[in-house]
This record gives sequence, structure tokens and C-alpha cells, in this order.
Amino acid sequence: MQIAVIGRGDCSPEEYEAAETVGYLIAGNRETVLSGGLSGVMEAACKGAREAGGRTAGILPGTGRGNPYLDVVIRTDMGHTRNVVLIQSADAVIAVGGGYGTLSEIALALKTEKPVFGYLTWKIEGVMACISPEEAVLLAVRASRLSRPSRSPRDPGGSV
Repeated sequence: MQIAVIGRGDCSPEEYEAAETVGYLIAGNRETVLSGGLSGVMEAACKGAREAGGRTAGILPGTGRGNPYLDVVIRTDMGHTRNVVLIQSADAVIAVGGGYGTLSEIALALKTEKPVFGYLTWKIEGVMACISPEEAVLLAVRASRLSRPSRSPRDPGGSV
């Protein structure tokens, strides 16, 4: 499963620490951390995941390298439009802090019925406010596993 961690590129030290914990715990649950691939909350989540031996993927708005903790870099050159790709790729979303970019990602997640868990973020109907990074991860992992799409085997002829 893939859990998106969203938040500001220029976050506070408290948000950075929380996002690093979130990434570490997601990886500890053998889930993949998705992010926008840049600095701040996105970097912290990837750093935490790496420290726990987990996998990270960044869906970048441009064609750069992204943060140094990415295992997979997806260069979209789509600007903010890449938020749609990020949210559609996630099984659950955790917002840590955030500005208007985070708000747009939250809106996309709610519109597409993805579960959203927030810590120090926007207070919006549909976002489950969490009292700690640990609670956010616990709920997101549970939600992502419950939303796992059923997979049917391919037919013997190989057609889809």
C-alpha cells in the first residue's frame, strides 16, 4: 500500500519532526511513503522512511532530482497539477501542517474519497484530526489496508 504524506516545503521544526516520525512509522508498517518529493514535510517523511528501511517515491512538479531520500523519482513537469497524480496514487493521505498546496491535495483526496488524516493541519470536514503522528499513521495504515482493491488473476489467455 502507498500512503501520501503531504505538507509545506517550508515547514516548522515541529512539523518536520512530526513528518519524520510519520515516515518512519509508515515504513515500519511495510507501506510505501509517497510525497511531492521536495523539501520540508515531504523530505522529512522520506527521511524517516529511509531510516526505517522503507521505500519512498516522489512525484515532482518539475524535472529536478527531488529530495535526497527518494528511492523513486517521478518527474512530471506538471507543476501543481502533479497533486492529482500524487493523490490518485495513494491509498490513504496524511497531512502534516500545510498551506494552500496542502489544502488543494486534501480537497482532491476528499473529492476522490481517499481517507485523510491530519496532524497540525487544516480543520476541514472529512479530515480526521489526529492528536499525534502515531495516531495518524495507525489510522492511515488501517484505512489503506481496508481499501485494498481486490485483485483477480488474469485469465489463462493473457487478456486483460
